[in-house]
Amino acid sequence: MRISEVSRRSGISATALRYYESIGLVLPRRSSNGYRDYDAATLHRLDLIEANKELGLPLADISRHLASLEVDSCTDVREQLRPHLAERVRQIDEKRARLDELRARIDAADRNLGQCQDRDERCSTECIRRVYP
Repeated sequence: MRISEVSRRSGISATALRYYESIGLVLPRRSSNGYRDYDAATLHRLDLIEANKELGLPLADISRHLASLEVDSCTDVREQLRPHLAERVRQIDEKRARLDELRARIDAADRNLGQCQDRDERCSTECIRRVYP
C-alpha cells in the first residue's frame, strides 16, 4: 500500500506516518521507483501505536513496547507495560487533584462575586479581594 492508502485506512496523516518512519516505529519497504510500500501488518502496528498513545505513553516508550512485542513472551510484555500504566494512573490522579483544587477555587470565586454589591462606580478592592482571596 502507498502512504495515501495507509493514511486513509488508519486515519493517521501522511506527515505522522513519515515521522513514525523517521523514528523507526514503522518501516515500509521502498519500491523500485522510491515510493513507500506498506504491508497489511503496518495497519495493525499503527493500531497498537494509537492505542498506546491513547494510554498517554510517549513515543519512546511505545517504540520499546513494540520491540518487546516482537521478541518477548506475553508475560514479559505484560510485566514491562504494567509500570508504565501505573505511572500514567499516578499522573492522572495528580492532575485530577490539581483540577479539583482549581474547580474549588473557581467555585469560591464565583460565590464571592455574588456577594459583591451592584454599583455604577468603579469596582472596589473589597470586591476584588473576594474573588482573589
